[in-house]
Amino acid sequence: MIVGVPREVKSDEYRVAMLPVGAEELTASGHTLLFEAGAGLGSGIADAQYAEAGATIVQNASEIWDRADLVVKVKEPQSSEWPLMRKGQVLFTYFHFAADEKLTRAVIASGITAIAYETIRDAAGRLPLLTPMSEVAGRMSIQEGAKYLERPTEGRGILLAGVPGVAPAEVAILGGGVVGSNAARVAAGLGANVQILDVNLDRLRYLDDIMPPNVTTLYSDRHTIREAIERADLVIGAVLITGARAPMLVRREDLKRMKPGAVIVDIAIDQGGCVETSRPTTHQHPTYLVDGIVHYCVTNMPGAVGRTSTYALCNVTLPYVLQFANKGWREVTKTNPGVAQGVNIDQGRVTNQAVAGTFQLPYFELSL
Repeated sequence: MIVGVPREVKSDEYRVAMLPVGAEELTASGHTLLFEAGAGLGSGIADAQYAEAGATIVQNASEIWDRADLVVKVKEPQSSEWPLMRKGQVLFTYFHFAADEKLTRAVIASGITAIAYETIRDAAGRLPLLTPMSEVAGRMSIQEGAKYLERPTEGRGILLAGVPGVAPAEVAILGGGVVGSNAARVAAGLGANVQILDVNLDRLRYLDDIMPPNVTTLYSDRHTIREAIERADLVIGAVLITGARAPMLVRREDLKRMKPGAVIVDIAIDQGGCVETSRPTTHQHPTYLVDGIVHYCVTNMPGAVGRTSTYALCNVTLPYVLQFANKGWREVTKTNPGVAQGVNIDQGRVTNQAVAGTFQLPYFELSL
């Protein structure tokens, strides 16, 4: 099989979809890896390292899209890449379709098979390809939130940790999953007072057992959310419904209850955001103000720490890439229903119910 890895073209995206070890593993199995020149530089990996591992270095992305049977990326294809996708090709990457109807319709029209990292499940029902980036984003959310709480960035002028004699910041985390728990650990480690809100009582009991004393768990409902964000200096949006649009937990009118200069970091923005006033931003222009509240809604947070994120991501994606190359994706899905859940669109047909429901599109069971 010909596998292609193009350079990421999304703004300030420094990750790459494969490490040199992936090139070595693929070529040792008799496959060809086409690697776009410079694709690894943002993660500190030179073309020569890929070439030494057996990759064929090509100078432009169009050759990869034209020749590769399987294209492996990090982020969803950008509008400039849509015309390059071709019928029968398999694209393996993060898609987050529910946040982008134009992308969804472009992929349908292209005839490719779209296998999404974020909806593949393992035998325990977990999301193994989403987890490492959720860990990165959760931890980053606190350092970004702490930065934008500073007065020069229009925040409240609050030091997250406080100092002796001065109270630390109040942090509210909406969602107690991988993102929320990682955010809570970092915020608590810095000394902030943290509240985690979730609707899963078993998860809250678990978090209550493992978190330090400055972390409080609360059942999430409309009233507790309002009360939590009123107290908070920093709010982290960390909710996820797999494959679907994130639920709207904070409404526009709720911002008036918040402290002027408070910060919202909406990590759920990849799935549309859990705050009504959230809209996608970039690392170059990460924040904006609404009613005096700082909004940070960067859609590729882990891209800023490209080296860490690349290694964390490729550790979990490479085994799937090797299976697809060696057996073909349809054969893999026959024996692994968790991988079948990753197939969101197959040659023009939406095979993920959450995506179909989000845009009122016809849903088709995956044909194996």
